[in-house]
Amino acid sequence: MPPLPLLRLPQLVLCEIFKSFNIGEKIKLSFCSKKLSTQINNAQFYSQKVIVDLDILNQNIRVHSENNKDSFEIYTYPGSWNSHNSNTHQYPIAGCSAPVITTPTGIKIFWKNYPEGFLSVIQYLLKIFYCKISTTIDHHNSDIYQPVISELFHLQLEFKKITISLDGSEQRNLLWNKIASNLRLVEELRIISVENPHVRPVVTYWPEKISVTSFYWFQSLLASTCTRITLDWLHLDNTDLDEILRKWKAGGFPNLEHLKIHGQGIKDIGATILEMHLWELAGMVIEADDGSKNATIRIDTGSVEMSVTSFQ
Repeated sequence: MPPLPLLRLPQLVLCEIFKSFNIGEKIKLSFCSKKLSTQINNAQFYSQKVIVDLDILNQNIRVHSENNKDSFEIYTYPGSWNSHNSNTHQYPIAGCSAPVITTPTGIKIFWKNYPEGFLSVIQYLLKIFYCKISTTIDHHNSDIYQPVISELFHLQLEFKKITISLDGSEQRNLLWNKIASNLRLVEELRIISVENPHVRPVVTYWPEKISVTSFYWFQSLLASTCTRITLDWLHLDNTDLDEILRKWKAGGFPNLEHLKIHGQGIKDIGATILEMHLWELAGMVIEADDGSKNATIRIDTGSVEMSVTSFQ
C-alpha cells in the first residue's frame, strides 16, 4: 500500500487528522519539515487548548491538556551536545537549529544562548497550540524572571495562573509592578507574601481568581471584584470574617461566586459574626441586603466557605 500523501490533503481534513494526535506527537511532527510545521501552524486554531507550565528558574516547560491527561515535557539546557550521539537530532526551532534528544516523557533541547532559547521554545509552542501560561515565581532572587515575564506580557499572552512570592525587595517589587499592570491577561493570581507591613500592594484590575497568604492584603481585598477568593491567613479572626460578610451583604464583592477562608483565629468562642456565634452560621443561607443573591455558609475546622447564588 503506497504511503498517504498527508500534505496533499485538504486543509480541513488535515485539521481533523491533527486533532487526533496527542501533544507530543504534534510537537515532534512539527520538527519533520518546514512545510509540515507550516501546516500545523495553520491548524493552530483547530488544535486543543493547552496549559504551558513554565519553570523559569530551571528553564523547563511542561505542556499539558486542560484535564491534565495528556502532557509533554521540554527540558532546555545551556551549551551544545555531542552531535555523534545516536540519540541526538538537529531540528529547526524558531529559526535556529538545535540539538534535540528524545526522553520517555518529552525532549531535551540544547541552546548556545540559554535564556533566548527558552523564549524561542515558548514562541514555537504558540504556533502549534492555543496556549495559556502558568508559572511560579518563587523566593529565589534570579535575574531571569524579569525578562521572561516582560516578554510574555509583551506578546499579550494569556496566563492561566501566576504564583508569586513577594518579599519587599526592590527587584521583586519591580516584577510585581509588571504583573500588576497586566492583570487583565491573568485568570488566577496566587500571592505568597511575607509578613511585612510595608508590602501593601496597589491593584487597579482584579483577576478572576485570587489567593493570598498575607494579612496585610486585607484592606486591599475588600475592594476586590474577583469571582473566587481564597484567603490563607493565620491571623484572620471572627471580627475579620464579620467585616467580610457585612461587606458582601451591603453590595461589596459584586462578582463573588466562591469564598474560602483559612484562619486559626476564627473560633466558636470568639466575637459574634453577623450577631451570631460561628457554629450558628454552619449551613446557614444569608441574603444580600438588596435581595439580589444569597450565600450558603459551610464551616469546617479552621476554615469557612461561602458559595453565592445570584437571582439576576
